[in-house]
Amino acid sequence: MGTKKQQPRGLFITLEGGEGSGKSTHIRHLAEVLTQAGYPVLQTREPGGTATAEAIRHILLTASSHEPVTPQAEALLILAARCQHVTHLIRPALQRGTLVLCDRFSDSTFAYQGFARGLDLHWLRAANEVATGGLTPDLTVVLDLPVSVGLSRRRANRGQQNRLDSETERFHRKVRRGFLALAAEEPGRMTIVNSNRPAQEVRDELTEIVVGWIARPRRSPRHRS
Repeated sequence: MGTKKQQPRGLFITLEGGEGSGKSTHIRHLAEVLTQAGYPVLQTREPGGTATAEAIRHILLTASSHEPVTPQAEALLILAARCQHVTHLIRPALQRGTLVLCDRFSDSTFAYQGFARGLDLHWLRAANEVATGGLTPDLTVVLDLPVSVGLSRRRANRGQQNRLDSETERFHRKVRRGFLALAAEEPGRMTIVNSNRPAQEVRDELTEIVVGWIARPRRSPRHRS
């Protein structure tokens, strides 16, 4: 009696970066390229991705200044959204063999709430482990650029302003340092792309990195069933 062939596990790729780094634009293009190449692709974002997680996103980005969201509450809301996102969207897609592209994930929590807000990284990592059930991206690309350039881009897109745009430049410098420190800790998973260049150059390098990485012999997945 033959054994049933196991469904290959999907791959989980995330894009990270500070404000104005171009993540959302570049992830859309990457999804199009990979879909045209024949890969089953799911493009998603954080906070968000499911109805409940998107509702939490709205709270996070539009909270009234009359009741400021504390750093602890912000982190817990993000982790609650991530738990829903992983449970109901990301993990099922990976189990179907889908290539999941996500605009932000755990590294944003460590950079923003840890390095910039000053919350304890050990606590954040432990809480994130609970929220994700141990899910870690297989590949993370950090789009890096000077903070002043990123904030200038954000100001030019006035229709996209949110609560984070009121943060100081010092705050965003801490975020950038956080992403660079995280990438230095995990060079096997995280790679940095200079996004202070024409969009086409960034797009080409990002596509080359991701397509080349997918073509490598499959390694053991980082994510748990």
